This record gives sequence, C-alpha cells and structure tokens, in this order.
Amino acid sequence: MSLSEVIKSGNYALIDVREPMELEMDGNIEGAKNIPLGEVEDRKEEILSIEKPVILFCRSGNRSGKALEYLNSQGLQDGYNGGGWAELKANLEANQGTF
Repeated sequence: MSLSEVIKSGNYALIDVREPMELEMDGNIEGAKNIPLGEVEDRKEEILSIEKPVILFCRSGNRSGKALEYLNSQGLQDGYNGGGWAELKANLEANQGTF
C-alpha cells in the first residue's frame, strides 16, 4: 500500500517524533501519539505492538525517516514516513471524507 492508500483506508496509527516543545510551538495532529525520536529505541516494543499501519512524521520528514529506518530494522512491517506534520495534516484533512 502507498501512504495515500493507507490514509484513505482510515486504519492507521500516527506517531509524531518531534520534541514536545515543537508541538506546543508549531501545533500537532489530533490523535497522534508523541514519541520523540530520542525515545523511539526505548519505546520500540510499544510501536512494534501496534496492529495497524504506522505513519511516522516530524517537522520535515527527516527525523521520521530515521525513526522508520530504525523500526524497519527492528521488524516493523507496515510503517510509512508521513513527512512533515503540516503537509500530513493537510493530506489527512483532504481524505477525511473518503472512508
């Protein structure tokens, strides 16, 4: 599946790998779990136990790409780099009516 197909399906978990301070300053996506990049390794079991596609995102897509690369190496089967949070939020909002 492509990222857009996953979003259109409506069946996914969102993980924001930005720092909590960034969420306060820039905003967030409702329903996303905040697991900063520095905590991904310690919380990998929590992430790997999610039983639906996981979409990771950050400010620009760089940190979420690093997190996805690590999680894939740890056995994540259905992960996607959602890129920057603002673009992902717009993409999610545009697809809300397609469920």
